Amino acid sequence: MAEILMRGHGITRRWGGLVAVNEVSLELERGTVHAVIGTNGAGKSTLINILSGEIPPSSGRVELLGQDVTPWTQPRRARAGLGRSYQRNTIYPSFTVLENCRLAAQATVQKPWHWWQPAGRCSTSTTAAREAAGRAGLDDLLQRPAGLLSHGQKRQLEIAMCLATAPQVLLLDEPLAGMGAEETDRMLALLAELKAGHAILLVEHDMDAVFRIADRITVMVNGSVLASDSPEAVRASPEVQAAYLGGH
Repeated sequence: MAEILMRGHGITRRWGGLVAVNEVSLELERGTVHAVIGTNGAGKSTLINILSGEIPPSSGRVELLGQDVTPWTQPRRARAGLGRSYQRNTIYPSFTVLENCRLAAQATVQKPWHWWQPAGRCSTSTTAAREAAGRAGLDDLLQRPAGLLSHGQKRQLEIAMCLATAPQVLLLDEPLAGMGAEETDRMLALLAELKAGHAILLVEHDMDAVFRIADRITVMVNGSVLASDSPEAVRASPEVQAAYLGGH
């Protein structure tokens, strides 16, 4: 039986007279990668911002692990099991890989009463940081300043920082942007490994990668869902080919 970890019900977002997202519903299931694709302006980033709690919907509902989290703030959703990465790198370049991951871990294991204790002596967050970096393939780079990592390694670090918060749902906004073929292969292998224990929402423009990794694809056009089905069904859809895939 499918284990649905996150649901969006009839999500709509209006900016004045502009409807950026229009009655979008989706389900994120543990063990799957659910890709959301569409041209620029289709509403993908607005949708992921609503799911993460960065902006509120004009109408509709968001559920996380069976709870209605629509009024919850982004930090509260993160503490409840939601991880999110962004289109642009959101790392601390002067901090090491380990320190970046430890900062993320500390957000979920807050100990304000230990304000005098150096962060490096917190065994709980340090262990979580090491494990997260290891899962993301950064074991050998723990002491390297994040600013000296390659582009692909920085994207891996962002995934590691998500994992350090012990999420069950991952919202990944264009994690493959700017990557070469080898880096893309490495990231796709990581996502394939992670999906067993997570529900993953992937917003991505690299169609070859999407069709390699996705278990389900939702196609958005002008804020609405044009199709939501298996990769095979989406690829074969005349409507999707006409609107987005260019007939290929």
